[in-house]
Amino acid sequence: MTPDKKRLRIGILFGGRSGEHEVSLASAASVIRGLDPDKYEAVPIGISKEGHWLIGSAAQKMLPEVLKGGQRVMMTADPTDAALVRLDGSGGGQRLDVVFPVMHGTFGEDGTIQGLLDLAGLPFVGAGVLGSAIAMDKDVAKRLLQVAKIPVVPWIAVQRHDWENNPEEIQGAIELKFLYPLFVKPATLGSSVGMTKVHSREELVPALNLAAEFAMKILVEQCVVGREIEVSVLGNHNPQASVPGEIVPHREFYDYAAKYLEQGTQLLIPAKLKPAELKKIQAFSVEAFRALELSGMARVDFFLEKESSKIFLNEVNTIPGFTSISMYPKMWEASGIPFRELIDRLIELALEQHAEKARTKYQIELPPGPSGALEG
Repeated sequence: MTPDKKRLRIGILFGGRSGEHEVSLASAASVIRGLDPDKYEAVPIGISKEGHWLIGSAAQKMLPEVLKGGQRVMMTADPTDAALVRLDGSGGGQRLDVVFPVMHGTFGEDGTIQGLLDLAGLPFVGAGVLGSAIAMDKDVAKRLLQVAKIPVVPWIAVQRHDWENNPEEIQGAIELKFLYPLFVKPATLGSSVGMTKVHSREELVPALNLAAEFAMKILVEQCVVGREIEVSVLGNHNPQASVPGEIVPHREFYDYAAKYLEQGTQLLIPAKLKPAELKKIQAFSVEAFRALELSGMARVDFFLEKESSKIFLNEVNTIPGFTSISMYPKMWEASGIPFRELIDRLIELALEQHAEKARTKYQIELPPGPSGALEG
């Protein structure tokens, strides 16, 4: 803690080199507003679309201002002196007690930032390197979920290189497995960026080309006609599931515009479910959280097929949205945990997980005597 005010200094990481950059700013602003000023000192750390790290002055109150005119800094990876160091050489490093990454998508939710924070020896909110990387790659996540006997939407993973070099073969394989309509999206992104609902052969090639702009791997999934149900999960070793919510999009599907740019989508909390459906969806949420090696938080998204009432896990988000319309905090509020308390819990879980990591040995003691092959 900082010695003067006894408050934890929380670094709020936002922005980043991702198609979800703008969503991150909205989420980070909500998290900063949710921090109890008696307990925490917020340190906004913006990462520009070019990858520059910046912190703002007292005069820069808005997060876009931090990105436009903030002080350039870098994070040192030395665990004995982890700090934000000014690149112009002025002043000492600014130390942090906990980092709260609010970065969606590439270079924020995929394990890269988490690896840097691990090297720096800093506690951070959310999943670690392995869980973040797994959950971000929807193809790999589906494979693990299948092993855990959690039903997932049928899919094919297409490497961008294969699509660009063998388009007819790839198109044939897709049409052999699926009937139209189907969904095409980047395998390693969220917020529906680069996603297309494909109704016919004529729409397939443009959809694959679009997804290939955003990722090296493309996911092609069978279209499931059903309700979109979401659950928030909170915890480390004993994760808990919130009451589920339902997304009722005003568009044909819940794309980027429907999520963030337009009004009309309905958020129903709690979702109207049969007791057996509620129990199964919550159980699948916790099982998925464990199967993907997650910690801290996640939002787990499902489809409830209309005709068969079958449940399919769609995807797991390790850094869910925290905007004014985001389901993750709304579902916890409906479950009895208001926003400010939720932020407290997430920071506590970050410190708990960091303490657990600190118990692990990373060195061995060599026995006395000759070193053998270890001698220089």
